[in-house]
Amino acid sequence: MEIENLIYFENQWQCKDKHIEAKDVDIVFIFGDREAIKLSKSYQDMCLLYPYADIVGCSSSGNIQGDMISRATMVASAVSFEKSYIQIAVKDLHALDNEVAFTKTLVEQLLTPDLQHVFILSPGLHINGSSLAQGANEVLDYKIPVTGGLAGDGDLFEETWVIANDEAKQNRVVAVGFYGESVSVSSGCFAGWKEFGVLRTITKSEKNIVYEIDHQPALELYKKYLGEYAKDLPSSGLRFPINIRQYVEDRAIVRSVLAIDEDAQSLIFAGDVPEGSLTRLMKIDIDALIDGAETAARLTAPIPKTQALGLVVSCVGRRAVLDQLIDEELEAVEGVLGKNVSLIGFYSYGELAPFKGENKSCQLHNQTLTITVISEQ
Repeated sequence: MEIENLIYFENQWQCKDKHIEAKDVDIVFIFGDREAIKLSKSYQDMCLLYPYADIVGCSSSGNIQGDMISRATMVASAVSFEKSYIQIAVKDLHALDNEVAFTKTLVEQLLTPDLQHVFILSPGLHINGSSLAQGANEVLDYKIPVTGGLAGDGDLFEETWVIANDEAKQNRVVAVGFYGESVSVSSGCFAGWKEFGVLRTITKSEKNIVYEIDHQPALELYKKYLGEYAKDLPSSGLRFPINIRQYVEDRAIVRSVLAIDEDAQSLIFAGDVPEGSLTRLMKIDIDALIDGAETAARLTAPIPKTQALGLVVSCVGRRAVLDQLIDEELEAVEGVLGKNVSLIGFYSYGELAPFKGENKSCQLHNQTLTITVISEQ
Protein backbone atom coordinates (compact mmCIF):
# COMPACT_ATOMS: atom_id res chain seq x y z
CA MET A 1 0.00 0.00 0.00
CA GLU A 2 1.32 3.41 -0.98
CA ILE A 3 -0.07 6.91 -0.37
CA GLU A 4 0.52 10.34 -1.87
CA ASN A 5 -0.80 13.45 -0.11
CA LEU A 6 -1.88 16.58 -1.96
CA ILE A 7 -3.18 20.07 -1.19
CA TYR A 8 -5.08 22.50 -3.41
CA PHE A 9 -3.19 25.78 -3.27
CA GLU A 10 -3.06 28.74 -5.64
CA ASN A 11 -5.65 27.12 -7.90
CA GLN A 12 -3.76 23.88 -8.47
CA TRP A 13 -3.08 20.52 -6.88
CA GLN A 14 0.35 20.22 -5.28
CA CYS A 15 2.05 17.00 -4.16
CA LYS A 16 5.30 17.09 -2.20
CA ASP A 17 5.87 13.34 -2.13
CA LYS A 18 5.04 12.24 -5.69
CA HIS A 19 6.26 8.64 -6.08
CA ILE A 20 3.37 6.48 -7.34
CA GLU A 21 2.76 5.77 -11.01
CA ALA A 22 -0.58 7.36 -11.95
CA LYS A 23 -1.85 4.07 -13.40
CA ASP A 24 -1.37 2.35 -10.04
CA VAL A 25 -3.56 4.66 -7.95
CA ASP A 26 -6.83 2.94 -7.02
CA ILE A 27 -8.70 5.68 -5.16
CA VAL A 28 -8.35 9.35 -4.25
CA PHE A 29 -10.08 10.85 -1.19
CA ILE A 30 -10.75 14.60 -1.38
CA PHE A 31 -12.08 16.87 1.38
CA GLY A 32 -12.49 20.60 0.97
CA ASP A 33 -14.19 23.89 1.61
CA ARG A 34 -17.59 24.17 -0.08
CA GLU A 35 -16.70 26.74 -2.73
CA ALA A 36 -13.43 25.00 -3.61
CA ILE A 37 -14.85 21.50 -3.93
CA LYS A 38 -17.61 22.78 -6.23
CA LEU A 39 -15.02 23.93 -8.78
CA SER A 40 -15.11 21.99 -12.03
CA LYS A 41 -11.43 22.75 -12.58
CA SER A 42 -10.27 21.19 -9.32
CA TYR A 43 -12.04 17.92 -10.08
CA GLN A 44 -10.90 17.81 -13.72
CA ASP A 45 -7.30 18.51 -12.69
CA MET A 46 -7.44 15.59 -10.26
CA CYS A 47 -8.72 13.35 -13.05
CA LEU A 48 -5.71 14.34 -15.14
CA LEU A 49 -3.35 13.45 -12.30
CA TYR A 50 -4.96 10.05 -11.63
CA PRO A 51 -6.96 9.05 -14.74
CA TYR A 52 -7.55 5.44 -13.66
CA ALA A 53 -8.56 6.08 -10.04
CA ASP A 54 -11.95 6.34 -8.38
CA ILE A 55 -12.25 9.84 -6.95
CA VAL A 56 -14.52 10.41 -3.93
CA GLY A 57 -14.88 13.12 -1.31
CA CYS A 58 -17.09 15.80 0.17
CA SER A 59 -17.33 19.36 1.44
CA SER A 60 -16.20 19.90 4.99
CA SER A 61 -16.16 22.09 8.07
CA GLY A 62 -12.39 21.78 8.26
CA ASN A 63 -9.87 19.82 6.20
CA ILE A 64 -7.69 17.37 8.12
CA GLN A 65 -4.25 16.37 6.87
CA GLY A 66 -1.70 14.92 9.23
CA ASP A 67 -1.95 16.25 12.77
CA MET A 68 -3.61 19.57 11.91
CA ILE A 69 -6.37 21.36 10.06
CA SER A 70 -4.87 22.38 6.74
CA ARG A 71 -4.86 25.98 5.56
CA ALA A 72 -5.39 24.68 2.02
CA THR A 73 -8.90 24.90 0.61
CA MET A 74 -8.77 21.18 -0.23
CA VAL A 75 -6.71 18.17 0.82
CA ALA A 76 -6.42 14.76 -0.82
CA SER A 77 -4.81 11.34 -0.46
CA ALA A 78 -4.14 9.08 -3.44
CA VAL A 79 -3.98 5.40 -2.46
CA SER A 80 -2.46 2.46 -4.30
CA PHE A 81 -3.21 -1.06 -3.07
CA GLU A 82 -0.82 -3.91 -3.75
CA LYS A 83 -3.14 -6.89 -3.21
CA SER A 84 -6.58 -5.49 -2.34
CA TYR A 85 -9.14 -3.66 -4.42
CA ILE A 86 -11.99 -1.20 -4.03
CA GLN A 87 -15.34 -0.56 -5.68
CA ILE A 88 -17.72 2.37 -5.31
CA ALA A 89 -21.50 2.69 -5.48
CA VAL A 90 -23.22 6.02 -6.14
CA LYS A 91 -26.86 7.08 -5.80
CA ASP A 92 -28.69 10.42 -5.71
CA LEU A 93 -31.22 10.98 -2.93
CA HIS A 94 -34.58 12.54 -3.74
CA ALA A 95 -36.99 14.19 -1.33
CA LEU A 96 -39.57 11.38 -1.37
CA ASP A 97 -37.07 8.52 -1.04
CA ASN A 98 -37.31 6.19 1.91
CA GLU A 99 -33.79 6.68 3.25
CA VAL A 100 -33.44 3.18 4.73
CA ALA A 101 -34.50 1.54 1.46
CA PHE A 102 -32.32 4.01 -0.47
CA THR A 103 -29.22 3.03 1.51
CA LYS A 104 -29.95 -0.67 1.16
CA THR A 105 -30.13 -0.30 -2.63
CA LEU A 106 -26.88 1.65 -2.61
CA VAL A 107 -24.88 -0.78 -0.47
CA GLU A 108 -26.30 -3.86 -2.22
CA GLN A 109 -24.21 -2.84 -5.25
CA LEU A 110 -21.08 -3.62 -3.23
CA LEU A 111 -22.02 -7.09 -2.01
CA THR A 112 -19.53 -9.83 -2.88
CA PRO A 113 -18.11 -12.61 -0.67
CA ASP A 114 -14.79 -10.81 -0.15
CA LEU A 115 -16.22 -7.44 0.96
CA GLN A 116 -14.44 -6.43 4.19
CA HIS A 117 -15.58 -2.87 4.95
CA VAL A 118 -17.83 -0.06 3.69
CA PHE A 119 -17.05 3.66 3.97
CA ILE A 120 -19.95 6.06 3.25
CA LEU A 121 -19.95 9.78 2.44
CA SER A 122 -23.31 11.50 2.32
CA PRO A 123 -24.86 14.96 2.28
CA GLY A 124 -24.86 16.66 5.65
CA LEU A 125 -28.25 18.35 5.25
CA HIS A 126 -31.74 17.09 4.43
CA ILE A 127 -30.84 13.52 5.31
CA ASN A 128 -31.25 11.40 8.42
CA GLY A 129 -27.92 9.78 9.21
CA SER A 130 -29.63 7.25 11.47
CA SER A 131 -31.51 5.92 8.45
CA LEU A 132 -28.26 5.62 6.51
CA ALA A 133 -26.76 3.53 9.29
CA GLN A 134 -29.88 1.37 9.59
CA GLY A 135 -30.06 0.67 5.86
CA ALA A 136 -26.38 -0.27 5.66
CA ASN A 137 -26.64 -2.51 8.74
CA GLU A 138 -29.66 -4.35 7.40
CA VAL A 139 -28.27 -5.10 3.95
CA LEU A 140 -24.93 -6.21 5.42
CA ASP A 141 -26.72 -8.27 8.08
CA TYR A 142 -24.61 -6.57 10.81
CA LYS A 143 -21.61 -8.68 9.72
CA ILE A 144 -19.51 -6.10 7.85
CA PRO A 145 -18.52 -2.86 9.58
CA VAL A 146 -19.48 0.53 8.17
CA THR A 147 -17.85 3.90 8.83
CA GLY A 148 -18.00 7.33 7.20
CA GLY A 149 -19.56 10.72 7.69
CA LEU A 150 -21.94 13.45 6.61
CA ALA A 151 -20.50 16.31 4.57
CA GLY A 152 -19.99 19.70 6.19
CA ASP A 153 -20.37 23.34 5.19
CA GLY A 154 -18.24 25.22 7.68
CA ASP A 155 -20.64 26.61 10.27
CA LEU A 156 -23.14 27.79 7.64
CA PHE A 157 -25.45 24.73 7.29
CA GLU A 158 -26.51 25.88 3.79
CA GLU A 159 -25.09 23.48 1.17
CA THR A 160 -23.13 20.23 1.29
CA TRP A 161 -21.50 18.50 -1.66
CA VAL A 162 -20.23 15.01 -2.50
CA ILE A 163 -17.76 13.90 -5.19
CA ALA A 164 -18.12 10.41 -6.67
CA ASN A 165 -16.31 10.02 -10.00
CA ASP A 166 -17.96 13.24 -11.14
CA GLU A 167 -17.96 16.91 -10.30
CA ALA A 168 -19.38 17.63 -6.85
CA LYS A 169 -23.14 17.25 -6.49
CA GLN A 170 -25.66 17.95 -3.76
CA ASN A 171 -27.83 15.09 -2.43
CA ARG A 172 -25.36 12.47 -3.70
CA VAL A 173 -24.27 9.51 -1.56
CA VAL A 174 -21.22 7.36 -2.26
CA ALA A 175 -20.24 4.08 -0.62
CA VAL A 176 -16.71 2.67 -0.97
CA GLY A 177 -16.20 -1.06 -0.58
CA PHE A 178 -12.83 -2.52 0.44
CA TYR A 179 -12.19 -6.08 -0.72
CA GLY A 180 -9.81 -8.98 -0.30
CA GLU A 181 -8.19 -11.03 2.45
CA SER A 182 -5.15 -8.77 2.45
CA VAL A 183 -6.95 -5.56 3.40
CA SER A 184 -7.16 -4.80 7.12
CA VAL A 185 -9.66 -2.20 8.33
CA SER A 186 -10.29 -1.18 11.94
CA SER A 187 -12.09 1.76 13.48
CA GLY A 188 -12.52 3.63 16.73
CA CYS A 189 -14.87 6.31 18.00
CA PHE A 190 -15.13 8.29 21.21
CA ALA A 191 -16.69 11.58 22.31
CA GLY A 192 -15.35 12.77 25.68
CA TRP A 193 -18.20 15.10 26.69
CA LYS A 194 -19.21 15.26 30.35
CA GLU A 195 -22.73 14.43 31.55
CA PHE A 196 -24.53 16.68 34.02
CA GLY A 197 -28.02 17.02 35.43
CA VAL A 198 -30.55 14.33 36.22
CA LEU A 199 -31.36 11.37 34.00
CA ARG A 200 -34.53 12.14 32.04
CA THR A 201 -36.81 10.38 29.56
CA ILE A 202 -37.74 11.36 26.01
CA THR A 203 -41.53 11.19 26.36
CA LYS A 204 -42.55 12.44 22.92
CA SER A 205 -40.48 12.33 19.74
CA GLU A 206 -40.69 11.51 16.04
CA LYS A 207 -37.47 10.39 14.37
CA ASN A 208 -35.04 13.28 14.97
CA ILE A 209 -37.56 15.75 16.46
CA VAL A 210 -38.06 15.81 20.24
CA TYR A 211 -41.25 17.42 21.51
CA GLU A 212 -41.28 16.47 25.19
CA ILE A 213 -38.76 15.47 27.84
CA ASP A 214 -40.25 14.17 31.08
CA HIS A 215 -43.63 15.35 29.70
CA GLN A 216 -42.36 18.95 29.55
CA PRO A 217 -41.90 20.97 26.32
CA ALA A 218 -38.42 19.99 25.14
CA LEU A 219 -37.28 23.46 24.06
CA GLU A 220 -38.50 25.10 27.26
CA LEU A 221 -36.61 22.58 29.41
CA TYR A 222 -33.48 22.80 27.27
CA LYS A 223 -33.43 26.60 27.55
CA LYS A 224 -33.59 26.33 31.35
CA TYR A 225 -30.46 24.19 31.26
CA LEU A 226 -28.61 26.53 28.92
CA GLY A 227 -29.34 29.68 30.91
CA GLU A 228 -27.62 32.68 29.27
CA TYR A 229 -26.59 30.54 26.27
CA ALA A 230 -30.26 30.02 25.32
CA LYS A 231 -30.39 33.36 23.51
CA ASP A 232 -27.83 32.05 21.00
CA LEU A 233 -29.78 28.95 19.96
CA PRO A 234 -29.50 26.99 17.76
CA SER A 235 -25.75 27.69 17.35
CA SER A 236 -25.11 27.40 21.09
CA GLY A 237 -26.59 23.90 20.94
CA LEU A 238 -23.21 22.71 19.66
CA ARG A 239 -21.87 23.38 23.16
CA PHE A 240 -24.59 21.39 24.91
CA PRO A 241 -25.37 18.09 23.18
CA ILE A 242 -27.39 15.35 24.81
CA ASN A 243 -26.71 11.66 25.05
CA ILE A 244 -29.30 8.93 24.61
CA ARG A 245 -29.54 5.27 25.52
CA GLN A 246 -32.31 2.73 25.80
CA TYR A 247 -31.20 1.35 29.17
CA VAL A 248 -29.02 2.85 31.90
CA GLU A 249 -26.26 0.27 31.30
CA ASP A 250 -26.13 0.85 27.51
CA ARG A 251 -23.41 2.88 25.83
CA ALA A 252 -24.67 6.37 25.15
CA ILE A 253 -24.84 7.96 21.70
CA VAL A 254 -24.34 11.71 21.45
CA ARG A 255 -26.85 13.90 19.61
CA SER A 256 -26.46 17.58 18.62
CA VAL A 257 -29.22 20.15 18.32
CA LEU A 258 -29.31 21.40 14.71
CA ALA A 259 -32.44 23.55 14.89
CA ILE A 260 -35.30 24.56 17.15
CA ASP A 261 -39.01 25.17 16.57
CA GLU A 262 -40.39 27.87 18.85
CA ASP A 263 -44.01 27.20 17.85
CA ALA A 264 -43.82 23.47 18.55
CA GLN A 265 -41.35 23.97 21.43
CA SER A 266 -39.31 21.18 19.89
CA LEU A 267 -35.63 20.36 19.40
CA ILE A 268 -34.42 19.05 16.04
CA PHE A 269 -31.39 16.78 16.21
CA ALA A 270 -28.91 15.46 13.65
CA GLY A 271 -30.15 11.88 14.08
CA ASP A 272 -32.96 9.85 15.58
CA VAL A 273 -33.88 10.28 19.25
CA PRO A 274 -36.31 7.42 19.92
CA GLU A 275 -39.28 7.96 22.19
CA GLY A 276 -38.65 6.32 25.55
CA SER A 277 -34.88 6.90 25.42
CA LEU A 278 -33.05 7.95 28.54
CA THR A 279 -31.11 11.19 28.21
CA ARG A 280 -28.73 13.54 29.98
CA LEU A 281 -27.41 16.93 28.95
CA MET A 282 -23.67 17.19 28.28
CA LYS A 283 -21.15 20.01 28.58
CA ILE A 284 -17.63 20.91 27.52
CA ASP A 285 -14.52 19.51 29.18
CA ILE A 286 -11.59 20.45 26.93
CA ASP A 287 -9.17 17.93 28.41
CA ALA A 288 -11.78 15.17 28.18
CA LEU A 289 -12.45 15.95 24.51
CA ILE A 290 -8.75 15.70 23.66
CA ASP A 291 -8.45 12.52 25.73
CA GLY A 292 -11.47 11.21 23.83
CA ALA A 293 -9.63 11.66 20.53
CA GLU A 294 -6.69 9.69 21.92
CA THR A 295 -9.09 6.97 23.10
CA ALA A 296 -10.66 6.75 19.63
CA ALA A 297 -7.20 6.18 18.15
CA ARG A 298 -6.36 3.48 20.71
CA LEU A 299 -9.60 1.66 19.89
CA THR A 300 -8.33 1.02 16.34
CA ALA A 301 -5.74 -1.42 17.72
CA PRO A 302 -3.77 -3.30 16.59
CA ILE A 303 -1.97 -0.35 15.05
CA PRO A 304 -0.38 -1.28 11.69
CA LYS A 305 3.40 -1.24 11.49
CA THR A 306 3.42 -0.57 7.74
CA GLN A 307 2.08 2.29 5.61
CA ALA A 308 -1.62 2.85 6.35
CA LEU A 309 -4.40 5.36 5.71
CA GLY A 310 -6.27 6.92 8.60
CA LEU A 311 -9.63 8.43 7.61
CA VAL A 312 -10.58 10.87 10.38
CA VAL A 313 -14.15 12.16 10.65
CA SER A 314 -14.72 14.52 13.57
CA CYS A 315 -17.67 16.75 14.39
CA VAL A 316 -18.00 20.44 13.56
CA GLY A 317 -19.18 20.90 17.15
CA ARG A 318 -15.85 19.69 18.49
CA ARG A 319 -14.06 22.19 16.26
CA ALA A 320 -16.32 24.97 17.50
CA VAL A 321 -15.70 24.32 21.18
CA LEU A 322 -11.99 23.40 20.97
CA ASP A 323 -11.35 26.50 18.83
CA GLN A 324 -7.63 27.31 18.87
CA LEU A 325 -6.88 24.00 20.61
CA ILE A 326 -8.40 21.97 17.77
CA ASP A 327 -5.05 20.71 16.48
CA GLU A 328 -4.43 19.12 19.87
CA GLU A 329 -7.04 16.41 19.25
CA LEU A 330 -5.39 15.59 15.91
CA GLU A 331 -1.95 15.58 17.53
CA ALA A 332 -3.33 13.15 20.11
CA VAL A 333 -4.52 10.85 17.33
CA GLU A 334 -1.19 10.92 15.50
CA GLY A 335 0.64 10.44 18.79
CA VAL A 336 -1.11 7.09 19.20
CA LEU A 337 -1.11 5.88 15.59
CA GLY A 338 2.36 7.07 14.60
CA LYS A 339 3.70 8.65 11.44
CA ASN A 340 3.20 5.55 9.28
CA VAL A 341 -0.59 6.07 9.45
CA SER A 342 -1.25 8.92 7.03
CA LEU A 343 -4.17 10.98 8.35
CA ILE A 344 -6.74 12.58 6.03
CA GLY A 345 -10.31 13.60 6.78
CA PHE A 346 -12.80 16.31 7.60
CA TYR A 347 -14.97 17.97 10.21
CA SER A 348 -18.51 16.81 9.60
CA TYR A 349 -22.21 17.18 10.38
CA GLY A 350 -22.38 13.56 11.59
CA GLU A 351 -20.12 10.56 12.04
CA LEU A 352 -20.76 6.91 11.16
CA ALA A 353 -19.02 4.12 13.07
CA PRO A 354 -19.69 1.05 15.21
CA PHE A 355 -18.80 0.92 18.88
CA LYS A 356 -15.67 -1.13 19.54
CA GLY A 357 -16.15 -4.53 21.10
CA GLU A 358 -19.83 -4.89 20.23
CA ASN A 359 -21.38 -6.30 17.06
CA LYS A 360 -20.61 -4.52 13.80
CA SER A 361 -23.72 -2.36 13.98
CA CYS A 362 -22.97 1.09 12.59
CA GLN A 363 -24.33 4.06 14.55
CA LEU A 364 -24.77 7.72 13.72
CA HIS A 365 -22.77 9.83 16.16
CA ASN A 366 -22.52 13.56 16.82
CA GLN A 367 -19.79 15.48 18.65
CA THR A 368 -17.60 12.39 18.25
CA LEU A 369 -14.21 11.72 16.68
CA THR A 370 -14.04 8.60 14.52
CA ILE A 371 -11.06 6.98 12.81
CA THR A 372 -10.94 4.30 10.12
CA VAL A 373 -7.48 2.78 9.67
CA ILE A 374 -6.88 0.94 6.40
CA SER A 375 -3.76 -1.12 5.69
CA GLU A 376 -2.62 -4.25 3.88
CA GLN A 377 -1.23 -7.36 5.52
